Amino acid sequence: MNKNTRFGIIAIALAGMAGLGYYAYTVNRTPAAGPVVPNGAPAKQAAGGGPAGFPTAVEVARVAASDFADDVAAVGTLKSNESVILRPETSGRIASIGFKDGTIVAKGSVLVVFDAAIQDAELQQARANLALAKSSYARNVELVGKKFLSQQALDASSATLKVQEAAVRLAEAKAAKMRIKAPFTGMVGLRNVSVGDYLKDGQDLINIEDVATLRVDFRLPENYLGRLGKGQSVEVVSDALPSDRLKAVLDAVDPMVDQNGRSIAARARLDNAKGKLRPGMFVRVRLLFGERKGVLMVPEQAIVPGGRPAVFKVVDGKASLVKISLGVRRAAQVEVVDGLADGDLVVTAGQLKLRDGAAVRPVGDGAPAAPPAQPAGATGTAAGK
Repeated sequence: MNKNTRFGIIAIALAGMAGLGYYAYTVNRTPAAGPVVPNGAPAKQAAGGGPAGFPTAVEVARVAASDFADDVAAVGTLKSNESVILRPETSGRIASIGFKDGTIVAKGSVLVVFDAAIQDAELQQARANLALAKSSYARNVELVGKKFLSQQALDASSATLKVQEAAVRLAEAKAAKMRIKAPFTGMVGLRNVSVGDYLKDGQDLINIEDVATLRVDFRLPENYLGRLGKGQSVEVVSDALPSDRLKAVLDAVDPMVDQNGRSIAARARLDNAKGKLRPGMFVRVRLLFGERKGVLMVPEQAIVPGGRPAVFKVVDGKASLVKISLGVRRAAQVEVVDGLADGDLVVTAGQLKLRDGAAVRPVGDGAPAAPPAQPAGATGTAAGK
């Protein structure tokens, strides 16, 4: 093969490749044909994103008016009505213990007695000195009446009598502190001391709890401050007794709002005469404000995400964007304060594909019932008439 023939073959090959490349380029640039309607023209896109004449399928639900209790939920902690840890005011050795662990003790009952031999001896000495002072004062009164003793001597005798009376009271107080009594009726805890133990003053001895009535402490957001009042009904549920709904009464509200969490501390009182609950337990609190009638509720998923709350309402087969005002939320439902009426049809799924005025086709459980199908040929018969 000579040189000219070789160049000819190469030129033909290059020309063929260039032709194939141009063909592929022109094919890829050709726009795809749009959907064709009966008149042969491409269909325009509808406002909601679907082709004209083809409504967007959306799930819907009806606005329903219902009655429900106006309340607020919170979590709380149970506390004793009265709670104290008893501690001795003086050091001493335990002589006797007058209670059993976990039992109810009455107010004033003696729980622990310390060895009070020294205090008892001091009390006897003070009483003896008091008796002598009384006798001396009485004798001096007689002598002053007979002019055998000066008034000054009688005054000194009177002062001595008062000193001895004070000494007796002091000795009695010291002796009394060797006997630890229950300050109120309640349940004692578990003791960690025994007879013969030596305790220093201020050392923990035993705790006593008044559990016949319990305090329920909980917190609420500050926007509920104006709705709280003493005597309101409170429902309490404990995980330990899930089937029991206990009734409590709001007893007090803290006058100061927590500036960190912007919350209000509140306290209710709960009757625990049966002793089913214990201090320190976690409880769920439901504060009842009253019952509301005819509240409009819609599913939470119907709310269009964005700025001011809004929903798409279906009117005559089209979606209408409506601004609304919301109230309380409960069980995946939200209250509509303004903007909708009972029985309105709202879109619950598919809002992201919609625009105001878009044609829609409701589907799902909330869709309106389809009209009954006409028998075959009914249209023709009607037309013939």
